[in-house]
Amino acid sequence: MTLPSSLAPAPAPVVTRFAPSPTGRLHLGHAYSALFAYHFAKDRGGRFILRIEDIDPSRCKAEYIDGIYEDLSWLGLDWDTPVRLQSQHHADYRAALQKLQDCGVLYSCFCTRKEIQDEISRAGYAPHGPEGALYPGTCRSLRGREAQTESPEQTAPFALRLDLAKALAMIPASHLFWQEWEEGAVPAQPDLLGDIVVARKDIGTSYHLSVVVDDALQGVTHVTRGVDLRYATPIQRVLQELLGLPVPQYVHHPLLTDERGQRFAKRDRSVTLQELRKSGLRPEDIRSKIRNEYSFFRQNNIQD
Repeated sequence: MTLPSSLAPAPAPVVTRFAPSPTGRLHLGHAYSALFAYHFAKDRGGRFILRIEDIDPSRCKAEYIDGIYEDLSWLGLDWDTPVRLQSQHHADYRAALQKLQDCGVLYSCFCTRKEIQDEISRAGYAPHGPEGALYPGTCRSLRGREAQTESPEQTAPFALRLDLAKALAMIPASHLFWQEWEEGAVPAQPDLLGDIVVARKDIGTSYHLSVVVDDALQGVTHVTRGVDLRYATPIQRVLQELLGLPVPQYVHHPLLTDERGQRFAKRDRSVTLQELRKSGLRPEDIRSKIRNEYSFFRQNNIQD
């Protein structure tokens, strides 16, 4: 039965997010990604969320969090508050980990990076994905795990990995796709990443796990991010299915590059928003540069 338009539920408001890691000052590429997410939501009457992905205490610094707020405010952006800092929500990630463990799709991995590389070298070849050589499955077997736990210095697992084969056996193949904005359904190929690390011993979570949990808890409807992160979507779809999380639409936008065609990076201080601000550039200069170079802003007639 089709409901009359007056009774049909209103479409969910668009919610986007910008989720930088505080490991350095924001650069032009960040500005483009933040403006993309901001205007995508605001032009549709939606909400823009800022999230701080600071799960790695060895690399993230409070001063860079303050820098993120300063740079985005200078650009003229506003966002919902309070801002979610991942470091304050480990209980949410532990609950998700427990659910995955209850599903029987995680295993303990004691391998160091050197041991993984040695195993790959002995095999002579290992399949490669976007993150490099795939984990060869050393600890996946019971024999491998028993051998490691017999060692007295191994008091806890270094990492928890996803047994991808077991996970895929639990998910209908018809569910393994995502909706890409203006592209439609895209088949997911999670095998390109293999048995990913879902949680590290020293952190208790991982990028892949925390991002799907946060997007669900914050009601994100459209994940807007650079095309360089498109590779992560298939494995995140697997985690969403296992955890029973809602599935957002995805909008993977092109990357802002320099005159050499190289993507901007935090190590290049000359293009940080802080340095550009010191050089005399105005926020409207940055917005104009981004808007003029990328078709999304032209086609959607985004204004300052």
